[in-house]
This record gives sequence, C-alpha cells and structure tokens, in this order.
Amino acid sequence: MWRAANRLWYERILRRAISLSLAALLIAASPSVADLDAHSRAGGNRLDIATSVGKQIFSRTWPAQVLQVLANQDGTHIVLGLRVNGVKFHGTLTHDAFEREVMDLIARAFAAAPMAEEVDLWATVPISVGKGIVVSGDLAKPTTRTVFTISVRRGESTDSLAARLRSGANVFMDEEWARTAFTKS
Repeated sequence: MWRAANRLWYERILRRAISLSLAALLIAASPSVADLDAHSRAGGNRLDIATSVGKQIFSRTWPAQVLQVLANQDGTHIVLGLRVNGVKFHGTLTHDAFEREVMDLIARAFAAAPMAEEVDLWATVPISVGKGIVVSGDLAKPTTRTVFTISVRRGESTDSLAARLRSGANVFMDEEWARTAFTKS
C-alpha cells in the first residue's frame, strides 16, 4: 500500500517538473517584444540591417514612439531611416528631451549598423482624411505629414549634431508642431 501511494506521489511530482520545464523552455524560445517589433517594423531593401538596428532601438521604450526602421543599399552605400511618431508620446516630452532622444536614436542606429553612411530621422503626424477618400494606390491622398527631419552622416560629432539641433541649421521642424507638441520645461 505504501509503495503504491509513494509511486503516485512521485509520478505527480515528475509530471509537474516536466510541465514546468517545458513551460520554461517555451518561454525561453519565444522572441522578445523587441525582436517582434524589429521584424514587423523593418523596411527597405536591406531587411537584415533594418532588423538588426530595430533590435537595438526597440530594446527600450522611447517617449516618441519609433514607427519604422528602414535600411536601403545602393551599390556600396547604405542609408538608414528612422520614422517616429510626432503625437501621442509615451509620457511627457519636452523639446530638449526630444532633441536628446533624436541624438540617442541616431547614435544607436550607427552603432548597430557600422556600415551605414547616413541616418535620416523624421517625425510624422496623422492627417485626417474624409470618408471615401482613396488612401492607397496611384490616386492616394496623404495620411501623414512630416513635421521634423534631420539627416546625419557618419562621422558628425555629437557636439556638431547638438549644435545643429539647437540652431535648426539643416533641420526641418514644423513651427506649429514644435509649439504645441511638447511639454513646456
């Protein structure tokens, strides 16, 4: 009698241990949110590079949400593109904090893709379109508006980039968006 009860107890413990081990294995094998975002938001003709950059960028949450990571190659030239959302920030975002985020995103993109020559970063906001308006195809009406753009070549110093952002030299920033989008510091 004791042996039969003991055997049932051991079998129950063994089943639990096996199911816990299988659950841990499945969790370990599941891709991270950063991996899923990197794959789903990658674009361009070099998806491998875009995905690699995306894994670096999506490893954290940014106040201005990164919507898309692009990598394009023409001959030996590789250019990266980062598109961020210009509305619905994840928390409060000041103008200075936005500039720091831009600098950090660009630095991470260059670090993740050492062969890239340039990073173009732009922010967009949605445009309201009426019902029945064509939004895809040859006759499509735009659904977003660009409110910020900057292009940075590899080798530009952090100080130079910061100065450009502060002065607005070779940077496009929509004045109305800049006035209304950020929290006042």
